[in-house]
Amino acid sequence: MELKKLHEFMLANQLETVEYSQGTSRVRLVRRPCAQQAVPLFAPANQQPQQHVPAPVRHANVIASPLTGIFYRAASPSSPPFIREGEAVKSGQVLCLIEAMKVFNEVKAEFDCVIAKVLVENGKPVKAGLELFAVDKK
Repeated sequence: MELKKLHEFMLANQLETVEYSQGTSRVRLVRRPCAQQAVPLFAPANQQPQQHVPAPVRHANVIASPLTGIFYRAASPSSPPFIREGEAVKSGQVLCLIEAMKVFNEVKAEFDCVIAKVLVENGKPVKAGLELFAVDKK
C-alpha cells in the first residue's frame, strides 16, 4: 500500500495513528494536533473584527462545585429545581446535587444569599471549583 493512500485513509477516518505492516516492512503514521490560532479581540479602527470572542463573566460572589461530577438542579427529572434565579436562599439550604461515582452529594449554601444566575446547565459535567451559581449576599 502506498504511503499517500495510508495518509489519505488516516485523514478521511480522522485517525491519529495508523500502522501498516507487510512482510518485514512496517509503517506507522502519527498525526499531531494543530496548534490553535489566536483570534484577535480587537481590530484596527478602520477594520471590523472577523470573529468576536467574549470574555468570561466573573461574578463577585459565587458558589462553586466542591467536587467533580454531574450537576443536577433537582432531586429527580420530575421534581422542581431546588432553587430558581431571583430566589432568596438561607445558609444550609440545598442548592443542587452533584453525582460522583453513583453517589448524589448535596451542595448547600454557606451563607444567606439571593441566586442571581444559574451558571451550569442541568445534567452537565462539572469540575471541582467550577462556578455553579452567581449570588448576591444578603
